[in-house]
Amino acid sequence: MYQSEVLLKKVNEALDGLVYDRPPFSLYEPIKYVLAIGGKRVRPVLMLLTYNLYKDDPERIMNQAIGLETYHNFTLLHDDLMDNADMRRGHETVHKRWNPNQAILSGDTMLLQAFERIEDCEVDKVKDVFRTFLITTYEVGEGQQLDVEYETRDDVKEEDYIEMIRLKTSVLIACAVKIGAILAGASMEDQENLYKFGEQIGLAFQLQDDLLDVYGDPKVFGKNIGGDITSNKKTYMLINALNLANEAQRKELQRWIAAKDFDRNEKVAAVTKLYDEIGIRELCERKMDEYYNRGLEYLAKVNVPEERKSELKAYAAEMMTRES
Repeated sequence: MYQSEVLLKKVNEALDGLVYDRPPFSLYEPIKYVLAIGGKRVRPVLMLLTYNLYKDDPERIMNQAIGLETYHNFTLLHDDLMDNADMRRGHETVHKRWNPNQAILSGDTMLLQAFERIEDCEVDKVKDVFRTFLITTYEVGEGQQLDVEYETRDDVKEEDYIEMIRLKTSVLIACAVKIGAILAGASMEDQENLYKFGEQIGLAFQLQDDLLDVYGDPKVFGKNIGGDITSNKKTYMLINALNLANEAQRKELQRWIAAKDFDRNEKVAAVTKLYDEIGIRELCERKMDEYYNRGLEYLAKVNVPEERKSELKAYAAEMMTRES
């Protein structure tokens, strides 16, 4: 069985070894930049570990794994552009280092590269793999649209937010796991249980990202904390803070939400203090644990020996203890 650290190294080697030999060079330079500035490579590692539940040669599906990582980074590139973000993983974002037009064009090219790599698999697996990926790309776009719309809505409920992050983040993690299972020849029942495992782990993973945006170390997190607070993003934390706050706390939260001119650090500190008073951090951590444990229940139903699940389980546990 492969360890996640070994697979991570192999994923990075595969990404570093990609050849960009089509002109113009200027179109591909931002793609090389984006894929070289790091990242946890969660999705390709999960795909390879899932394949490794059944087969001992996970490197055989490396092209599909880096295809999914290419797609993930495409979404980040465009997400940064939409958010006008300055930093990603401690480096300038593409639209800042180059320009918005370059970010759009290079991002679109990354999307095409992702489809090309995903499709490059055994003929008898192409239809199921491609269909799984295609549906996922639709859902990620739908999640992104909801995220944009929620920024200007005041009636976003917790269940709305959970569905949005399921679409925007969780389904891509589930897709990685399911494609790994498809390529390994897993049964339909195992494919579905593994998809649900990935989906639940993905929800916990995104809630953790929300938590780190408030309570993370910016030196480790790779970007300034408090971005969700300053942009009034309707996160699990803000939604529940408004629901659980007393009258004075709610009034203070709403004052910061409505503020047009404010000192960034002052707003982040004030809202974080309110989260602390209301107990939002603990509430979010409990919800993360709920999704994580539900994911493990689906993994337990997968029809492979328990010892073959050990690396995938260990990696899922590692995902829940990250600091960036």
